[in-house]
Amino acid sequence: MKKQLSLLMVVIALSVGTQLDAQGQEAVTDTTWRVSGENTLLLNQSSFSNWAAGGINSFAANLIFNYDFNYKKDKWSWDNKVIAAYGLTKQKSIGWRKNDDRLVLNSLLGYQAAERWLYTFYMNFNTQFADGFQYDGDNNSTLISTAFAPAYLSFGPGFAYKESDNFRFNLSPAAARLIFVTNDELSSQGAFGVDPGSTSRFEFGASFDAYYKANLMENVSVENILKLYSNYLEDPQNVDVDYTFNLFMKVNDYITVNGGVQLIYDDNTLIPRQEDGVFIPGSERPTLQVRQVLGAGITYKF
Repeated sequence: MKKQLSLLMVVIALSVGTQLDAQGQEAVTDTTWRVSGENTLLLNQSSFSNWAAGGINSFAANLIFNYDFNYKKDKWSWDNKVIAAYGLTKQKSIGWRKNDDRLVLNSLLGYQAAERWLYTFYMNFNTQFADGFQYDGDNNSTLISTAFAPAYLSFGPGFAYKESDNFRFNLSPAAARLIFVTNDELSSQGAFGVDPGSTSRFEFGASFDAYYKANLMENVSVENILKLYSNYLEDPQNVDVDYTFNLFMKVNDYITVNGGVQLIYDDNTLIPRQEDGVFIPGSERPTLQVRQVLGAGITYKF
């Protein structure tokens, strides 16, 4: 299997200003940028030998970079999040397969209109690093995605409610979305809603993003991320849904147990149906996509 893997290099800009009082003494530091992030390596391993109940030896490793770059000064705020994740799993007789592959850039520029309410302009970008394949019952692979095929870029003005960094939502009633399919093989198939032979598709509609994080108990927290999009230009009743649920359990400052489930429904993404491990021609249709990751690992935060 041909693998393409890129590493995201994050450049952190931190602006710190100081001011002096009338007597030349140093006054309170004014920090307009706040930067935080975490690097996580999740590992999962299973091994069986002469086990009566049966089982398959497997090993999985996931590397996740999650960074926030937030700016706040007077009535202006600018919140940015970068997520880069890649994971592989290996099973006996199957070999290595990808189990996670994400590059996500979210940005929200806001101007305070009232307490907890902001006028906003948002931008979201999503793609992946490496080739994605679908496998039949004989382990034959078919290319279904790759870097920038697809890639999603959406942006638009709106308004937001922000109670805290742990609870906020943004609504954009006039949001543009571009879908890119830069791979010739996939674009010729009209994958991800583009016209056959075209490398992009334009949509205009409404976007809703919500974020909620809560502490269930000491060292245990959950995170909910919801994204909705309705295309005014075509079947606006078919709302695209992207929901992620993450569970974080802290053992100590470096050891964590993390779990996550992501559910996606996209009306433009057609998934073929299989029967007895064989793809059924002409059975492609939109369906619920599910991704689940669970593992213990090492996390470094700053």
